[in-house]
Amino acid sequence: MTDVDLPLTAIAPQRPPKSQANWMRTWFGTPGNTLITLVCVGALLVLAKLAVDWLLVKATFAGTPADCKSGSGACWPFLAAKLRYMLFGFYPFEEQWRPLLALSLFLGGALVSMLPWLWGRALFGAWCLALIPALYILMAGGVFGLVPVPTSQWGGLPLSFLLSFVGLACALPLGIFLALSRVSELPIIRILAVSFIEIVRGVPLISILFMATVMLPLFMPEGVTIDKLVRAQVAIIIFAAAYIAEIVRGGLQDIPRGQIEAGSALGLHYWLVMFKIVLPQAMKKVIPPLVGLFIGFFQDTTLVTIVGLLDFLDTVRSAMRDPAWQGIAVLESYLFAAAVYFTFSALMGSYSRFLERYFKTTHD
Repeated sequence: MTDVDLPLTAIAPQRPPKSQANWMRTWFGTPGNTLITLVCVGALLVLAKLAVDWLLVKATFAGTPADCKSGSGACWPFLAAKLRYMLFGFYPFEEQWRPLLALSLFLGGALVSMLPWLWGRALFGAWCLALIPALYILMAGGVFGLVPVPTSQWGGLPLSFLLSFVGLACALPLGIFLALSRVSELPIIRILAVSFIEIVRGVPLISILFMATVMLPLFMPEGVTIDKLVRAQVAIIIFAAAYIAEIVRGGLQDIPRGQIEAGSALGLHYWLVMFKIVLPQAMKKVIPPLVGLFIGFFQDTTLVTIVGLLDFLDTVRSAMRDPAWQGIAVLESYLFAAAVYFTFSALMGSYSRFLERYFKTTHD
């Protein structure tokens, strides 16, 4: 059988797939790119070896502070000794099963709520009528034989979730209302919405927290006080709503005017047009910036330390102030905190991409 008789694919040179060719050209296409790639790979291998030695090979997995001081690796006994305090703060030690159960219920409810095909009035009612009251009863106590625990003793990871996720859940409808008000054709409503949004966005969150905690009690009647946690939560809701309003307004502006006119031609009034036609399309377009905002606010709850609330990062910091462990496990503590924040932020980012695929927001 001669070459003439062979099929064309048998005698033609086999080219690598296009994606593989692009990858090879990017990393090894020129001598300069090849040198940079090799240097980066070598640096990563060296860093990986140093990290494994510090984290595992030379680490201290059990012992006392003295054992950690004499070692040259990570001090994992510190995390074992301080883990419950980092997670729950000053919550009574013997009652810490309650915030653990509340946190588990919250995360379980959040996972179920992430499934779009379960969204509806039943899920909303389950949160409002069952899950949220159960979480509050577990944390606050005072009923069903549970020991009362004031909010001043709440802290750690449950407080971070409470301030961020509950705050954003309440801020989302308020932000949508502000966005609709800002694009309203009624001048008074539009001016009020613009004024509120610009004033709130014009100051940092730490200023609003400071005013809600320090300045607000000065204007209250004598003998009337508002819980510090409630004040911080309201401040976060107001601040987040202003930013959500601008994100949603960007989505509303991307909807063609003909959509609204078509709804009006069908005899639908303004609110039906907005909630049945315009808002569903606008909210799909703003999923990435909304999730980015949620991730940012989850991390910004660390600012509540200025008003005397101990969120997760602050309980990690205060655990390092223990005289017995002071100056020993600083890097390990911050690595643990970073891992927790990274895990939940990465999960929210992945969920954002899932929603984009589910609602088909891209046009490939």
